[in-house]
Amino acid sequence: MAEAVKKASVKDQGLRQLGKTAPLPASPDDAVLERVPNPHPDTAYVARFTAPEFTCLCPVTGQPDFAHFVLDYAPGAWLVESKSFKLYLGSFRNTAAFHEDTTLTIGKAIADLLEPSWLRIGGYWFPRGGIPIDVFWQYGSPPEGIWIPDQGVAPYRGRG
Repeated sequence: MAEAVKKASVKDQGLRQLGKTAPLPASPDDAVLERVPNPHPDTAYVARFTAPEFTCLCPVTGQPDFAHFVLDYAPGAWLVESKSFKLYLGSFRNTAAFHEDTTLTIGKAIADLLEPSWLRIGGYWFPRGGIPIDVFWQYGSPPEGIWIPDQGVAPYRGRG
């Protein structure tokens, strides 16, 4: 019975992708990031999304670029809906942009959507031209008393 109530409440939220067939958007501009109410808005905690197989294109050569993203945030009223986030990340697959632009675009999109009390994104990029480029961005300050684990991605030494 509780499962039926949970499913009904998700359907009532107007989500356009969860539980439905949703094709991969052609670009980030075509992607729809969605959010769901945080069932514990009165509790300070950290949620983490890890995307170890992110791809986009080099804006100069058109060759694929690969990254391992770690997104941590302390939610307020909203949580990012994970299917929409996966589709959003996948929409970069044929998008050409520099590492810094891509990392900040993703971080700012989530911050704008959720208005969390704190968010950080680490973009750990695999080498381009022999040089790995890691990009970090933070929004807000972490709430006091929450545990924020290390992002767990080692400095580049042949990542894999």
